[in-house]
Amino acid sequence: MKVMQFPLAKITIAFVFGILMSFYTNPNPKLAFTFLLISFLSICITLLLSKKDFIQKLYFGFSLLFLSFFIGFTTQVIHSDIFQKSNYVHQIKDDKKEHLLEIVLREKLKNSTFSNRYIAIVKKIDNIESSGKILINIYKTSLSEQIRIGSNLQIKGAVFKHKSANNPDQFDYGKYLTNKSILAQMFVSAYDIKISSEIDEDIFYYSNQLRNKIIHNLRKSGFNNEELNVVAALILGQQQDISPEILHDYQFAGAIHILSVSGLHIGFILLFITFLLQPLPKNNFGSYIKLSIILFSLWGFAFLAGLSPSVIRSVTMFSFVAIGMCLKRKTNVFHTLLASLFFILLFEPSFLFDVGFQLSYVALFFILWLQPLLSSIWTPKNKIQSYFWDIITVSFAAQIGAMPLSIYYFHQFPGLFFVTNLIILPALGVIMALGVFVMTLASFDYVNLFFAKILEWSIFLLNKTINWVASFEQFIFQDIPFNWYMTISSYLVIIAMVIWFKKPNYIKMAITLITILLFQATCYISIWKTQSQKEFIVFNIKKATLIGERNGQNLILFSKDSIQNNSMLKSYQVANFTTLKTIKALPNLAYFNGKKILIIDSLGIFSLNKKPNVIILTQSPKLNLERLFLKMKPQQVVADASNYKTYIKVWKKTCIKYKIPFHATGEKGFYRLN
Repeated sequence: MKVMQFPLAKITIAFVFGILMSFYTNPNPKLAFTFLLISFLSICITLLLSKKDFIQKLYFGFSLLFLSFFIGFTTQVIHSDIFQKSNYVHQIKDDKKEHLLEIVLREKLKNSTFSNRYIAIVKKIDNIESSGKILINIYKTSLSEQIRIGSNLQIKGAVFKHKSANNPDQFDYGKYLTNKSILAQMFVSAYDIKISSEIDEDIFYYSNQLRNKIIHNLRKSGFNNEELNVVAALILGQQQDISPEILHDYQFAGAIHILSVSGLHIGFILLFITFLLQPLPKNNFGSYIKLSIILFSLWGFAFLAGLSPSVIRSVTMFSFVAIGMCLKRKTNVFHTLLASLFFILLFEPSFLFDVGFQLSYVALFFILWLQPLLSSIWTPKNKIQSYFWDIITVSFAAQIGAMPLSIYYFHQFPGLFFVTNLIILPALGVIMALGVFVMTLASFDYVNLFFAKILEWSIFLLNKTINWVASFEQFIFQDIPFNWYMTISSYLVIIAMVIWFKKPNYIKMAITLITILLFQATCYISIWKTQSQKEFIVFNIKKATLIGERNGQNLILFSKDSIQNNSMLKSYQVANFTTLKTIKALPNLAYFNGKKILIIDSLGIFSLNKKPNVIILTQSPKLNLERLFLKMKPQQVVADASNYKTYIKVWKKTCIKYKIPFHATGEKGFYRLN
């Protein structure tokens, strides 16, 4: 039975499109519920008209998809915090005003250079009952290290709503947090926080206490710190203390997914528990006992790993897979996969926009769909060959499915991913089983030194192996330009080719060739669109000046500062298929698209005879802006982030007085002139 012939497949696709439509249109809640009511009435009417044979009626199918679409549409609206009147964000009118918040810490994030970072739940804002998640940045002190998950805090300070990315095509961290329903953040000192004696002893609190206890006991037993940090990531989902060097190696070796608890880890646990339960009887009673033990084990691991959203969704997904396995139907695995997708998004539609969620489901779908085809290419002669052949085919199926999304989000591709998986996957299952065993004992304040040492050396060898694979940098393809249209068209090519290879015929071959032509056309149009564009950009870099002029694929930079290995600039070049042509000294006068641009730096040297359209102020020049306006009358004034904030405030007031648009990159982000 083909995947798209499952009724649940069409319903789930309509449901997902409803979520997407709601997310990108931000509809009025009343309008959303009106359409949901209409769709519900339509399904009732068609059900009555169809009577007993409604499955054969085409209009019933359309009305069912219509209802599924608007269920997804309204689900997104319901779960959007910004539409909830109790959300604290509705009380934030000005990010300069201080507010009094009562919060409870829910999750510890990776620390930044200067602060400890937490996700917290807001209980009150200015003594008003409230709700919603907020990011708390607490500047590092000895006191800040003592704050625990579950602590109730009272914080007074400014609440900052997320701003757009400061520079073009840069990673938008504010959008990333918003997609996780975290709508604002605070920056506070630990000395400005009042810690209540009350602790919210919920499931998250006990999960965090258990993880801290395990790590403390292992550290006390003499477990090497570097290996312990990797174990904490591998089993407990705690990446906070992993060194940048190890993260770099895992990323370049194509094994970064190992360091975040995901579907791979849950899949290993499912297979391991299934293997242990083989002696159970094969009757219905044995199946129910087996399923109960598997579900208990999966959710027990989720508790151990901190019940983070990524862990919960992976465990939920594999819980449905486990149910499908126990039903012993070959086609049922697709049903259960779709059911888990529908179920998860029904309760948390924001997961649809999470990179990990997308990669997990795409990889698992292609493993189920494509791996049998790859496996049929060659029949191994013995079990050892079969074992490693299965690893290779599973790796290729998952990588082929995840590749377009991975390149789109990360703009790189590890060429030796199959080598990494061939070496790591056979050992990873053993490491995880050993790790869970050692940590279970550690949770009872007992560390078996023999098994702990084996685990430590296993992680040491794992790190060394990953470092060796990552050293072949010539096989790591970086800075690959890949936009959303190229991603969609590449998936069309992959799907068409798989369908063609499964049952070849001329029609399928023609469709495959058409998708290849479509992908080529998408690449050509993307490059042509870039070549036809021209723009002049004042980038936003703290205490530095960087101005770019792009003509098609050629980029010229003007700067007084060092710009080597600038990640922001690299992101801009990759997104726009751009090559850096040259770097020049900052000019006093520039021309772009018939407009004259005057650049005034700290020397404050310029000619009053010039009549510029745009004035750019950099490096805090000392000048009388009012006198300048009387002589020049510009159409726009831009101040980059290299200027003193006090100067920017004065310039802004002067521009308002003379009704001249003012753009401070420190407040509004980069300035673009097309």
